[in-house]
Amino acid sequence: MVCQEEQLVEKVCELYEQISSLDSLKPSKNVDMLFTQLVLTCMPYSPIDVTKLNKNVQEIRSKLIRLCGVAEGHLENHYSTILGSYENPLDHLHIFPYYNNYLKLGLLEFNILSQHITNVPNKIAFVGSGPLPLTSIVLASNHLLSTTFHNYDIDPMANLNARNLVINDPELSNRMVFHSNDILDVSNELQEFEVVYLAALVGMDKESKNRVIDHLAKFMAPGSFLMLRSAHGARAFLYPVVEPNDLKGFEVLSVFHPTDEVINSVVIARKYPMPMPNISLDQGHGSMILPNKCAEIQVFNPLINHGNMIEELTVEEKHS
Repeated sequence: MVCQEEQLVEKVCELYEQISSLDSLKPSKNVDMLFTQLVLTCMPYSPIDVTKLNKNVQEIRSKLIRLCGVAEGHLENHYSTILGSYENPLDHLHIFPYYNNYLKLGLLEFNILSQHITNVPNKIAFVGSGPLPLTSIVLASNHLLSTTFHNYDIDPMANLNARNLVINDPELSNRMVFHSNDILDVSNELQEFEVVYLAALVGMDKESKNRVIDHLAKFMAPGSFLMLRSAHGARAFLYPVVEPNDLKGFEVLSVFHPTDEVINSVVIARKYPMPMPNISLDQGHGSMILPNKCAEIQVFNPLINHGNMIEELTVEEKHS
């Protein structure tokens, strides 16, 4: 096992050297090939704990996450521009190479959210929606058909491109709102949302990620839900990791680690209804880590039918 981890780290570092030497991270044959290799290297299950890697590898991981973020931004811009050239962009979303992953991730997150929420949310905020807001589009089109999505991104051009994708859809354009703001400058408005989604690449290092989480904890409505993307095992070379003890001010309800082509782990937490004492989550107060597997998930809505539940442990089950 140690040998396998060493081979994994060696391969990741080798790919980092190649990626970091590229003149541009915009979509091209070479860029696509290297990032595909990186994803395929990091996708299989691995027990590796990235926090225990040596300092040099830790630095490479931090730089690699940033490079992945830049490349992902270029990829989304590229496909948002292409899609925006169609009369009805939403009819062509399948041309984005990872669209099926977003369909799976949207279903996964909807099912997890549905286990904990009692009413269909009226308003959801998505922080870091980017030029290709596929999570909001998938949820609004397939799962939450009456919910309004408020998409926050710091880049006005990203929002302009994103708005162009839905502007010709009379129904969806009424439920997709775009705000060009740094989320740290958004305060009282956050109390309007029953659910806030935080994109994986908002806060590229632990300090900036925690700054955003602390801000959300301060201004979100008591009892509202925070959905976050994290990473587990070797996938933590691609995306930042959010630990349960990073979520001060929130009760962590579940953490789900997929093992299929959906790269991101899913964390759902609920803002405490009142300030809570500083309790270590490692001692079992409120957090529950889900089994490290991704079950086949059936479409259901427990708001209508409580009979068909996703394979997930909940805090209520833990304490029963």
